Amino acid sequence: MRAEEIAVFIPIVFFLVAGLVLVAYYYLRSKERQMLIEKNMDADSIKEFFENKRFSDPYRLFKFGIVCLFFGIGLGLGLILQDATYKDYWVPFMLFTITGLGFIVANLVALKLDKKKD
Repeated sequence: MRAEEIAVFIPIVFFLVAGLVLVAYYYLRSKERQMLIEKNMDADSIKEFFENKRFSDPYRLFKFGIVCLFFGIGLGLGLILQDATYKDYWVPFMLFTITGLGFIVANLVALKLDKKKD
C-alpha cells in the first residue's frame, strides 16, 4: 500500500476505534451501576463508591501525556526510517516499540512520584 491509500484508512479506523471505546465505556458503566443496584446498596454508599473510584490515579493525565509524546516520537522515527529505507514495516514497528517504551516510562515516573509523595 502506498501512503496515499493508508491516509484514507487512518481517519476511518480512528473513528471506528473511538466509537467502539465510547460504546464499551458506557455499556460497562451501566452494567456496573446495575450490579450496584442489584446488591441493594443505598444512595450514600453508591455515591461514596463512585467518588473513591474517580480519583484513584492522580497522575493519569501525566502518564497519558508521556505515552502520547512517545507515540509521536515513534511515528516520526518510523516515517523517517520508512523514507530512508523504502521499507513499509518501520512505521508500525516503531509505533508499537516506542509507545510500549512510553507506557513503561510513564508507569516508572508515576511510581517514583508516588514514593516521593509518601
